[in-house]
Amino acid sequence: MKYLVMLGDGMADEPLEALGGKTPLEYADTPVLDSYAARSEIGMVATIPAGMAPGSDTANLSVIGYDPREYYTGRSPLEALSIGVPMKPTDVALRCNIVTLSEDDVPYEKKTIIDHSSDEISTEDAAILLKAVAEELQDETYQFYVGTSYRHCLIWAGGQVVPLIPPHDVLGQVIGQYLPADKKLREMQERSFEILSKHPVNLERKKKGLNPANSFWFWGAGTKPALSPFYEKYKKRGVMISAVDLLKGIAVGAGIENKIVPGANGGLNTNYEGKAQTAVDALLKEGYDFAYIHLEAPDEMGHQGSVEKKVRAIANMDRRILGPIREQMDASGEDYRLLVLPDHPTPIRVRTHVPDPVPYLLYDTTAPGKYDWHYNEREAAKSGRFIDRGCELMGYLFSK
Repeated sequence: MKYLVMLGDGMADEPLEALGGKTPLEYADTPVLDSYAARSEIGMVATIPAGMAPGSDTANLSVIGYDPREYYTGRSPLEALSIGVPMKPTDVALRCNIVTLSEDDVPYEKKTIIDHSSDEISTEDAAILLKAVAEELQDETYQFYVGTSYRHCLIWAGGQVVPLIPPHDVLGQVIGQYLPADKKLREMQERSFEILSKHPVNLERKKKGLNPANSFWFWGAGTKPALSPFYEKYKKRGVMISAVDLLKGIAVGAGIENKIVPGANGGLNTNYEGKAQTAVDALLKEGYDFAYIHLEAPDEMGHQGSVEKKVRAIANMDRRILGPIREQMDASGEDYRLLVLPDHPTPIRVRTHVPDPVPYLLYDTTAPGKYDWHYNEREAAKSGRFIDRGCELMGYLFSK
């Protein structure tokens, strides 16, 4: 038996007037999911423990089988693991987004945050900008590390886990009340704007009609995590297929092998087919038991507030990832179980994460059935199945 998880980040949503009262998941053209649903168990699962922030960090830890209440020490430390950042127990890691702030002639604290991803800036451009700021601000206490796209890392030696606001939670708002209370962190954000707003990379981006990547934004502070090995928990050898440092970091911490897919970038135009083929090859050719396929695009489109692009991301997942997987897995004759779900909702209405339960689909080649339902939030809720501890879902997948 082989096992797959297809995680559509932020895929769940609310009924939208623009879609005739349907959610993006209901509205999208998903023939592969529909055919799976006709032979699958569907239901709802709570991936975010009560009282915890609805982040992809807590949610994916939960889905992978680690209770966030026990294992979560912050988002950025997980990302630091993925890019090989050395962390001491006394270090604090912070996510360093390169964001777009308004360039009106007002003090820094009166500027508005326009884009948390700077038009999904390339890693190559971001690395140039990070270096420009690091050359002035980096010292023995504060060290910067390049991540992927707009997502980077700051290590604060002997630092504190201070409360910080994710930039995607305050899009379109004046930033003053959301800036770090820590004086040094705030000063570094302000100075980064002074350096980046006139950098040649950003001058060129504006000529091309792209948002300038003109400020650092710190958030997600935490200390070095310690996850128990995935193989010890489940006796399964697994691979992680993701373009996102957070997921790669969880994999490193859990002893799951990261598979790098060329062209996978965390955006709408990622290498969908490459993700599918990498999963199939890991299971059928390389002897792994389990593949976790993470698709960031639905979440990014939710943060952008684009109904059309979120629908397209879900349809792409169906046709370009699940389609090839189903074709090759079925042709192989290998029995398998497939779990499909989001980590959390990212509703278009609010453009950020919410902690609501999410729909799951569980398919098993050895458990044929015939049902009338489709995979979406509405029908999953009507099924009457509810798993109130998301961290138990992985064990359910393996033991069902």
